[in-house]
Amino acid sequence: MNNRLKLLVLPLFAVLLLLGACKKDYFIDTGTTKAEFDGTILDYLKSKPQYFDTLVKIIDYAGMTSIFQTEEITFFAPADSSLRRTYEVCNLILNQLGRPPITKYQQVKPAVWRQALSRYVFKGARSLTDYPQLDPENMAAYPGQIYNSYDDLIMNIGAIYTSGGGVPYAGYRRLTISYIPSASSARDYQTWTSASVASVDIKPTNGYVHVLMYPFHFFAFDPFKFLETAISAGIDN
Repeated sequence: MNNRLKLLVLPLFAVLLLLGACKKDYFIDTGTTKAEFDGTILDYLKSKPQYFDTLVKIIDYAGMTSIFQTEEITFFAPADSSLRRTYEVCNLILNQLGRPPITKYQQVKPAVWRQALSRYVFKGARSLTDYPQLDPENMAAYPGQIYNSYDDLIMNIGAIYTSGGGVPYAGYRRLTISYIPSASSARDYQTWTSASVASVDIKPTNGYVHVLMYPFHFFAFDPFKFLETAISAGIDN
Protein backbone atom coordinates (compact mmCIF):
# COMPACT_ATOMS: atom_id res chain seq x y z
CA MET A 1 0.00 0.00 0.00
CA ASN A 2 1.55 3.32 -0.99
CA ASN A 3 2.40 5.82 1.74
CA ARG A 4 0.11 8.56 0.43
CA LEU A 5 -2.91 6.28 0.60
CA LYS A 6 -1.98 5.18 4.10
CA LEU A 7 -1.88 8.82 5.21
CA LEU A 8 -5.39 9.30 3.84
CA VAL A 9 -6.76 6.21 5.53
CA LEU A 10 -4.97 6.25 8.91
CA PRO A 11 -7.22 8.96 10.46
CA LEU A 12 -10.27 6.88 9.60
CA PHE A 13 -8.47 3.80 10.87
CA ALA A 14 -8.00 5.54 14.24
CA VAL A 15 -11.73 6.32 14.37
CA LEU A 16 -12.51 2.65 13.80
CA LEU A 17 -10.30 1.73 16.74
CA LEU A 18 -12.12 4.16 19.00
CA LEU A 19 -15.51 2.94 17.87
CA GLY A 20 -14.42 -0.65 18.39
CA ALA A 21 -13.39 0.14 21.95
CA CYS A 22 -16.97 1.24 22.66
CA LYS A 23 -18.57 -1.92 21.27
CA LYS A 24 -18.78 -4.50 24.06
CA ASP A 25 -21.26 -6.81 22.35
CA TYR A 26 -18.51 -8.77 20.61
CA PHE A 27 -16.04 -8.70 23.50
CA ILE A 28 -14.99 -12.13 24.73
CA ASP A 29 -13.39 -12.18 28.16
CA THR A 30 -14.02 -15.38 30.05
CA GLY A 31 -10.62 -15.50 31.73
CA THR A 32 -8.39 -18.53 32.14
CA THR A 33 -10.26 -21.74 31.46
CA LYS A 34 -9.60 -25.44 31.76
CA ALA A 35 -12.50 -26.40 29.53
CA GLU A 36 -12.61 -29.88 28.07
CA PHE A 37 -14.69 -30.06 24.90
CA ASP A 38 -16.00 -33.37 23.59
CA GLY A 39 -15.28 -32.83 19.92
CA THR A 40 -12.62 -31.55 17.55
CA ILE A 41 -11.41 -27.96 17.25
CA LEU A 42 -13.68 -27.51 14.24
CA ASP A 43 -16.61 -28.89 16.24
CA TYR A 44 -15.85 -26.41 19.01
CA LEU A 45 -15.86 -23.47 16.60
CA LYS A 46 -19.13 -24.67 15.09
CA SER A 47 -20.64 -24.85 18.59
CA LYS A 48 -20.08 -21.08 19.01
CA PRO A 49 -21.74 -19.58 15.90
CA GLN A 50 -22.23 -16.26 17.69
CA TYR A 51 -18.44 -15.86 17.57
CA PHE A 52 -17.12 -18.08 14.78
CA ASP A 53 -19.83 -18.64 12.15
CA THR A 54 -18.01 -16.85 9.30
CA LEU A 55 -14.62 -18.10 10.48
CA VAL A 56 -15.77 -21.72 10.08
CA LYS A 57 -16.91 -20.97 6.53
CA ILE A 58 -13.58 -19.36 5.68
CA ILE A 59 -11.69 -22.35 7.09
CA ASP A 60 -13.60 -24.57 4.66
CA TYR A 61 -13.22 -22.12 1.77
CA ALA A 62 -9.45 -22.00 2.38
CA GLY A 63 -9.22 -25.81 2.18
CA MET A 64 -8.21 -26.21 5.84
CA THR A 65 -11.17 -28.19 7.21
CA SER A 66 -9.23 -31.45 7.59
CA ILE A 67 -6.50 -29.66 9.55
CA PHE A 68 -9.02 -28.47 12.15
CA GLN A 69 -10.88 -31.76 12.13
CA THR A 70 -8.15 -34.41 12.18
CA GLU A 71 -4.72 -32.98 13.01
CA GLU A 72 -3.30 -32.11 16.42
CA ILE A 73 -2.97 -28.33 16.43
CA THR A 74 -3.06 -25.22 18.59
CA PHE A 75 -5.39 -22.51 17.29
CA PHE A 76 -5.47 -18.87 18.36
CA ALA A 77 -9.08 -18.19 17.40
CA PRO A 78 -10.07 -14.75 16.08
CA ALA A 79 -13.76 -13.93 16.41
CA ASP A 80 -15.95 -12.93 13.48
CA SER A 81 -15.89 -9.41 14.88
CA SER A 82 -12.18 -9.25 14.01
CA LEU A 83 -13.04 -10.18 10.44
CA ARG A 84 -15.55 -7.36 10.27
CA ARG A 85 -12.99 -4.87 11.50
CA THR A 86 -10.55 -5.91 8.78
CA TYR A 87 -13.32 -5.61 6.17
CA GLU A 88 -13.98 -2.06 7.37
CA VAL A 89 -10.35 -1.02 6.91
CA CYS A 90 -10.06 -2.77 3.55
CA ASN A 91 -13.21 -1.12 2.28
CA LEU A 92 -12.03 2.33 3.35
CA ILE A 93 -8.94 1.80 1.22
CA LEU A 94 -10.85 0.30 -1.69
CA ASN A 95 -13.15 3.31 -1.63
CA GLN A 96 -10.11 5.59 -1.87
CA LEU A 97 -8.98 3.55 -4.87
CA GLY A 98 -12.40 3.82 -6.51
CA ARG A 99 -12.93 0.09 -6.32
CA PRO A 100 -15.96 -1.96 -5.15
CA PRO A 101 -16.02 -3.04 -1.50
CA ILE A 102 -15.54 -6.53 -0.14
CA THR A 103 -18.99 -7.65 1.00
CA LYS A 104 -18.46 -11.42 1.18
CA TYR A 105 -15.49 -13.63 1.91
CA GLN A 106 -15.77 -15.44 -1.45
CA GLN A 107 -14.49 -12.31 -3.23
CA VAL A 108 -11.02 -12.98 -1.76
CA LYS A 109 -9.06 -15.92 -3.15
CA PRO A 110 -8.82 -19.07 -0.97
CA ALA A 111 -5.00 -18.90 -0.95
CA VAL A 112 -5.15 -15.42 0.61
CA TRP A 113 -7.43 -16.64 3.37
CA ARG A 114 -5.19 -19.64 3.98
CA GLN A 115 -2.12 -17.44 4.35
CA ALA A 116 -3.94 -15.25 6.86
CA LEU A 117 -5.40 -18.19 8.79
CA SER A 118 -2.00 -19.88 8.97
CA ARG A 119 -0.80 -17.14 11.31
CA TYR A 120 -3.16 -18.52 13.94
CA VAL A 121 -2.52 -22.26 13.52
CA PHE A 122 0.41 -24.25 14.93
CA LYS A 123 1.23 -27.93 14.76
CA GLY A 124 1.07 -29.74 18.09
CA ALA A 125 -0.96 -29.07 21.23
CA ARG A 126 0.29 -26.30 23.54
CA SER A 127 -1.39 -24.88 26.62
CA LEU A 128 -0.59 -21.64 28.44
CA THR A 129 2.06 -23.35 30.58
CA ASP A 130 3.92 -24.54 27.48
CA TYR A 131 4.85 -21.00 26.42
CA PRO A 132 7.85 -19.07 27.81
CA GLN A 133 7.66 -15.68 29.49
CA LEU A 134 7.45 -12.50 27.44
CA ASP A 135 8.23 -9.06 28.85
CA PRO A 136 8.05 -6.29 26.23
CA GLU A 137 10.03 -4.04 28.60
CA ASN A 138 12.80 -6.60 29.06
CA MET A 139 13.05 -8.56 25.83
CA ALA A 140 16.68 -9.51 26.48
CA ALA A 141 15.64 -11.59 29.47
CA TYR A 142 12.11 -12.62 28.51
CA PRO A 143 11.64 -12.64 24.71
CA GLY A 144 8.85 -15.21 24.48
CA GLN A 145 9.65 -17.57 21.62
CA ILE A 146 9.56 -17.53 17.83
CA TYR A 147 7.37 -20.26 16.35
CA ASN A 148 6.68 -21.31 12.80
CA SER A 149 2.97 -21.30 12.06
CA TYR A 150 1.30 -24.11 10.16
CA ASP A 151 2.50 -22.77 6.81
CA ASP A 152 5.89 -21.66 8.20
CA LEU A 153 5.15 -18.00 8.85
CA ILE A 154 7.15 -16.69 11.82
CA MET A 155 5.22 -15.60 14.91
CA ASN A 156 6.12 -14.84 18.51
CA ILE A 157 4.12 -16.33 21.37
CA GLY A 158 4.72 -15.69 25.04
CA ALA A 159 3.08 -15.34 28.44
CA ILE A 160 3.18 -11.86 29.94
CA TYR A 161 3.41 -12.06 33.73
CA THR A 162 1.57 -9.22 35.47
CA SER A 163 2.52 -7.84 38.88
CA GLY A 164 0.72 -9.10 41.96
CA GLY A 165 0.70 -7.28 45.30
CA GLY A 166 3.38 -4.97 43.99
CA VAL A 167 5.68 -7.90 43.23
CA PRO A 168 6.88 -8.08 39.59
CA TYR A 169 5.78 -11.20 37.69
CA ALA A 170 3.71 -12.45 40.66
CA GLY A 171 0.30 -11.86 39.06
CA TYR A 172 -1.72 -13.72 36.47
CA ARG A 173 -0.29 -14.71 33.09
CA ARG A 174 -1.66 -13.25 29.87
CA LEU A 175 -0.94 -15.16 26.67
CA THR A 176 0.04 -13.01 23.69
CA ILE A 177 0.63 -13.85 20.03
CA SER A 178 2.48 -11.46 17.71
CA TYR A 179 2.74 -11.17 13.96
CA ILE A 180 6.33 -10.55 12.81
CA PRO A 181 6.44 -8.81 9.42
CA SER A 182 9.84 -10.17 8.37
CA ALA A 183 12.70 -12.34 9.58
CA SER A 184 14.87 -9.24 9.97
CA SER A 185 12.47 -7.85 12.58
CA ALA A 186 12.21 -11.03 14.63
CA ARG A 187 13.84 -9.33 17.63
CA ASP A 188 12.42 -5.86 17.07
CA TYR A 189 9.31 -5.79 19.25
CA GLN A 190 8.33 -2.34 17.98
CA THR A 191 7.58 -3.79 14.54
CA TRP A 192 5.35 -6.58 15.81
CA THR A 193 1.55 -6.55 15.85
CA SER A 194 0.27 -8.32 18.95
CA ALA A 195 -3.03 -9.81 20.05
CA SER A 196 -3.98 -10.80 23.59
CA VAL A 197 -5.82 -13.97 24.48
CA ALA A 198 -9.06 -13.67 26.44
CA SER A 199 -9.77 -17.39 27.02
CA VAL A 200 -6.96 -19.94 27.19
CA ASP A 201 -6.66 -23.70 27.36
CA ILE A 202 -9.96 -24.72 25.80
CA LYS A 203 -9.26 -28.40 25.13
CA PRO A 204 -11.05 -30.16 22.26
CA THR A 205 -9.96 -33.68 21.38
CA ASN A 206 -7.25 -32.69 18.86
CA GLY A 207 -5.45 -29.79 20.52
CA TYR A 208 -5.98 -26.42 22.20
CA VAL A 209 -7.98 -23.32 21.36
CA HIS A 210 -6.98 -19.92 22.74
CA VAL A 211 -9.64 -17.31 21.95
CA LEU A 212 -8.32 -13.87 21.03
CA MET A 213 -9.63 -10.71 22.63
CA TYR A 214 -11.81 -8.22 20.80
CA PRO A 215 -12.12 -5.24 20.08
CA PHE A 216 -8.53 -4.38 19.27
CA HIS A 217 -7.57 -7.33 17.10
CA PHE A 218 -7.86 -7.13 13.32
CA PHE A 219 -8.05 -10.40 11.41
CA ALA A 220 -4.71 -11.18 9.72
CA PHE A 221 -3.06 -8.75 12.19
CA ASP A 222 -2.24 -6.24 9.45
CA PRO A 223 -5.30 -5.27 7.36
CA PHE A 224 -3.16 -3.19 4.99
CA LYS A 225 -0.96 -6.18 4.17
CA PHE A 226 -4.01 -8.44 3.92
CA LEU A 227 -5.54 -6.14 1.33
CA GLU A 228 -2.28 -5.84 -0.62
CA THR A 229 -2.17 -9.63 -0.86
CA ALA A 230 -5.84 -9.85 -1.81
CA ILE A 231 -5.47 -7.22 -4.57
CA SER A 232 -2.36 -8.93 -5.90
CA ALA A 233 -4.21 -12.26 -6.09
CA GLY A 234 -7.30 -10.60 -7.55
CA ILE A 235 -10.52 -9.62 -5.81
CA ASP A 236 -13.75 -10.78 -7.44
CA ASN A 237 -16.55 -8.27 -7.72
